[in-house]
Formats: sequence, structure tokens, C-alpha cells
Amino acid sequence: MKAIICNSFGGPDTLQFGELPDPVPSENQVLISVKACGVNFPDVLIIQNKYQFKPELPFSPGGEVAGKIIQVGENVQHLKVGDEVLALCGWGGFAEKVAVDSDRVFPLPAGLDPLVAATTLYTYGTSYHALKDRAQLKEGETVVVLGAAGGVGLAAVELAKLLGTKVIAAASTKEKLELCKAKGANDLINYEEEDLKTRIKELTGGKGADVVYDPVGGKFTEPALRGMAWKGRYLIVGFANGEIPKIPMNLPLLKGCSIQGVFWGQFSRMEPKVSMENIQQLVKWIYEGKIKQHIHKAYPLENAGEALVALQERKMLGKGVATI
Repeated sequence: MKAIICNSFGGPDTLQFGELPDPVPSENQVLISVKACGVNFPDVLIIQNKYQFKPELPFSPGGEVAGKIIQVGENVQHLKVGDEVLALCGWGGFAEKVAVDSDRVFPLPAGLDPLVAATTLYTYGTSYHALKDRAQLKEGETVVVLGAAGGVGLAAVELAKLLGTKVIAAASTKEKLELCKAKGANDLINYEEEDLKTRIKELTGGKGADVVYDPVGGKFTEPALRGMAWKGRYLIVGFANGEIPKIPMNLPLLKGCSIQGVFWGQFSRMEPKVSMENIQQLVKWIYEGKIKQHIHKAYPLENAGEALVALQERKMLGKGVATI
């Protein structure tokens, strides 16, 4: 089968387009003919051997696919050949076929576009879990979203607005902030030109943010934490900046605030019932037109490496997708 191949750990420029053997599903897996694969920040980390999961070389990146089941393992009862599905494979998705554990495969509702499906689960799943389950967001609260024009950030803007909160979107360029405004952000902060803590305080009348959603890390974490309200919740989602920040631990003490980790992949394994309820709610909102993924660009499979470059350089607005 044709695939994007990581033969040695490194940046996106080390990836190659070529042939890999067709995967053989185990007794508890299904084999999927991939139609689309979402592009996510973990893909950039996994090819550098910097992610929690460390596949053996060679492998294909790509952890979020939509496609059709073409083979079923003997122990799989709830799925069948021909089913259109969405799957969380961890890696292997930038390829024509991928074998996935059956408990990470979800039937697609009839008529849901594979491109929509493959660009929604990671970003909206992560952001909805963060805001609903971790922050326990309440109507009328104020949410600051860092990296607000990226995949998970833009999803957080849209969902926080839908959940009845005031949304302050923070990003690095005017173009990115305009996209956030179009998705419903009430206020905007250009954190490359403005002081993040000061602007948060100004936009909240001195109170600070009830919730900060942070998929960026690096130099923005501490000033955002200093802009928290009393009993605020700081959501650690990721480190797109490339730097894991060191946080002065007196800050949560003084503010009575909490710092909460958001690891959606592990949550979906540990709490599958709640995760499925979240996914069903997201699909309902998609059908109702209440949320809609902003697709930066669809890349043919052979050019999927370019998507990872755009993601690494923080030039991707919303979500990228590889199509097969």
C-alpha cells in the first residue's frame, strides 16, 4: 500500500512517500480502507520520538482516520465489513490502509462526510472534554483560549461560545484573530504585540479569567496563569510552542486556582461511556449546524508531510486533512 513513511526519527522533512506492506489485523482489530486522515500536533511529536506512544520504525504518522472496514478480526462482533467508521489509530493513518483496535473504532452516522469526521474527533473531542469534564464550565464565565486559531484552539472558541460563556481569543497574528472572531470570540488579544496578563485583566474588569485553555505552553503560560481569577481553572492541553513551561507554584496558591491536565486520548480509554456521550453530542451539534470545523487545507496523501510542516511552523489555521 502507499503511505507516508517515517524511516528514522526527525522532522517532517525526513518523511518519505512510498510503499509499506498491507497491515494484517489481529483477532481484536479491523482493517480500514482510509478515506481521510486528520492532521494533529501529536503527529509532529511522534515522528520525532517525543510523544507518549513510540511506534517501531518504519511507520506512518496519522492518528485520526475515517474510512470503510474491509476486514474484521475473529473476535470483533459489533463491527462488520462495509461499515463507514471513524477510528483513533494513534499512528498509521497517513496510508491507504490501517489496522485499528476495535474499541477505538466508531460507526459514522449516515451521511457524515469523511473529511468532516476525520477533522473533528481530536480537536472537538479534546476541547469539549477539557471544557465540560475538566473545567466544568458554567454559563456566564469567561474563558481565555491561547493558540486560538489552531485546531483545538478554534474548537475551544466555538464550543465555549456555544456553552454560553464570554470568550477571549489569544493568537499571534491579525489573520488568526479575525478567524477567531468569525467563530464567535467576544474579545481578541494579539499576544505577540500585547501584554497577555494585562489585557486579560482589562477585558475582565480586573477579575481575571475563570478558565484558561492552553494548548501552547512556553512563554505564554505564566502570564496567562497570572491573569486567572480566584478559583479559576487552568487547562494544560499541549505544548505547541515546543517548550514545557516551569510554573511558579505560589501562583495557584495565591489565586486558589487549579491546574488541570487534559489528555483526551487517555480519557477516552479510561472513561469510554462518558467519551461516547461526548462524541454523540458533538455529532448532534454538527448535524444541527452549531459547530463546523474550519479546514485549512486538504492535502493529497503524497503531500501529507507538507501539512505537518505547516502545523509545526504554526501556519495552519484550523485543521488540515490528508485525503486518500
